Amino acid sequence: MDLLTYVERGGAIAYFLLVLNIIGFSVILWKSIVLYIAKSNILATSLEIIDNLKMSNQSANIPNIESKISTKIQKLEFGLNSIKIIATISPLLGLLGTVLGILSAFDAISVSGLGDPTIFSSGISVALITTVAGLIVAIPHYIAYNYFIGLLDSIEIALKEEVLKRV
Repeated sequence: MDLLTYVERGGAIAYFLLVLNIIGFSVILWKSIVLYIAKSNILATSLEIIDNLKMSNQSANIPNIESKISTKIQKLEFGLNSIKIIATISPLLGLLGTVLGILSAFDAISVSGLGDPTIFSSGISVALITTVAGLIVAIPHYIAYNYFIGLLDSIEIALKEEVLKRV
C-alpha cells in the first residue's frame, strides 16, 4: 500500500497530521538554513554586536553584551515553537484518532454483533493508522527541535567568547 492509501484510511486526523508534517518539515528546512548561516557568521555577528554597543554609547560591560547576544539568539529562535508544538500535539492527535477508531469499532459491534469481524475492523484500522501517523510526525520534530536548541546554545556560547575576546 502506498502512503495516500494509509492517509485515506486514517481519515480526517491522518490528513491533518500530514498537513502538520509538511508545515513542520518546511520550518525545519528553513531553520536549518538560518542556523547554518548564523553558525558560519559568528565573527561577523560578534563584530556587529560590538559596533551596536559603540554606536549606542553603551559601555562594553557583561550585562550589555549579554543583552545584545540574547536579542540575537531570540531572533534565531523564531519558528522553533512551531516545531515544538507540532511535536507535542501530533501524538495527542494520534491518540484522538485511536479513541475515535475504537469508538467506531464498538459502535459497529453494538449494531451488528461479533459475528463478522470485518464490520469493526475499519474502526481498528483507523485507530492504528492514526496512532502510527501521530508518532511518525512527532518523533522527527522532537529530534529537530532538540538539535536546534543545542545548536542555538553552542552559537550563543561562541558569540559570547568571540565578543569578549574582541572587547
